[in-house]
This record gives sequence, C-alpha cells and structure tokens, in this order.
Amino acid sequence: MLVFFDESGDTGMKLGAGSSRYFVVTGVLFLDRDEALRCDQAIDRFRQKSGASGREFKFAKMPDAFRLQFFQAVQSFEFLYSTFVLDKSLISGAGFHDSRSCYKDSTRLLFENMAPHLRDAIVVLDRCGNRDFVNQLKKYLKTHANAGERRAVKKVKTDDSHKNNLVQLADMVCGAVARCYSSSAGNRRQFRRLIEHNELEVRIWPTATDAT
Repeated sequence: MLVFFDESGDTGMKLGAGSSRYFVVTGVLFLDRDEALRCDQAIDRFRQKSGASGREFKFAKMPDAFRLQFFQAVQSFEFLYSTFVLDKSLISGAGFHDSRSCYKDSTRLLFENMAPHLRDAIVVLDRCGNRDFVNQLKKYLKTHANAGERRAVKKVKTDDSHKNNLVQLADMVCGAVARCYSSSAGNRRQFRRLIEHNELEVRIWPTATDAT
C-alpha cells in the first residue's frame, strides 16, 4: 500500500491581499504496488508521447489542454484519493493565524479521514515541497498513525517530486480538486470529473454552521 501527499494554496490569512482563500491537502492511495507501477509507467509514456521529456507535471503550471490529456492518461488506473479543503474565510480562531498550526491541523484532519483505509502503508512526501507541510505531516504520522492495535503506516519517506511520477499525480489530483473551489470558471469541475470514480472523500471545513 502506497500513499502520496501534496498540497495546494497557502496557509496565509491575508485574504484579498495575496493569500489564497483555500488551503487544500490531498492523499493519493494505491492499494496494489503493481498498479502503482503501471500508473507510473503510463505517466512516463504520456510524457514521451506529448513531447514533455524531463518535464515535471504540476497542475498550476500546465495549460488546460495538457491537464485534460494527463487525466485521460491516468483515469483507468485503480487509485483512491481523499482531500481536505480548509476554507480560511470562515475561520476566526487564533490558532489558524499561525502557519504551523494551520499545516498541523489540516494534515491531521486529512489523515483522520484516510486512516480507516490504511494498513502498513508507505507514505511518500515531496522533498522539494513546502518544508512546513512536510515536517508537520511527518511528525503527525509518526506520533498518531499507529495508535491502538492497527498499524496504519509502516514508513514515511520523502522523494524529489520531479523524479517521482506518483507525487506528481498527487499534485495534479490536488490541483483538480482545488480548482473546484478557487475558480469561478464554468468548467471548474472538468478535471475532477475525470477522476471522481477514484474519490474516497472531499471534506470542506469549516462549514458556515460550524465555523469557529
């Protein structure tokens, strides 16, 4: 069992002055290592076919036509994903004004959603990603992942995203979900629609009724 994490947006609270309204965290889960390898190889084939040799696939840096082709290349593979969407516009608690607390709580809530589906998972994080995000997630997993009798996580490691196709897949999935909330375009769900059959859960927090 393999899990790849990535995030989109930022934890800043200067909404309307450079900070994103949403901070989005996604985990992509492969129950079968062979299926993960097949998906990895398909991404390599897509890279060669599209003339993108040496390119790292990042949702934020790709045109829509290329995003569409990427998701079409991976949509037949058996992976699952869970996403936590933090709506910072509904938060007033002082703790979330600290970026480290924001990372910690967001990763905690995502992992709580995914934990029932994990067993002896190897978790892979982007070594080149946001250092606070990586450190907070590693710390949380090591502290809380294996409470009780069931071992959800076997190992946590980092890898360079530009060398790891499945970390790039997590970036693309996270970006596709984030676009549903951060864009006002009429076609904002077009990429998520291609992978909705892989969706475990997308949790938006807080809602208007439980904002604190």
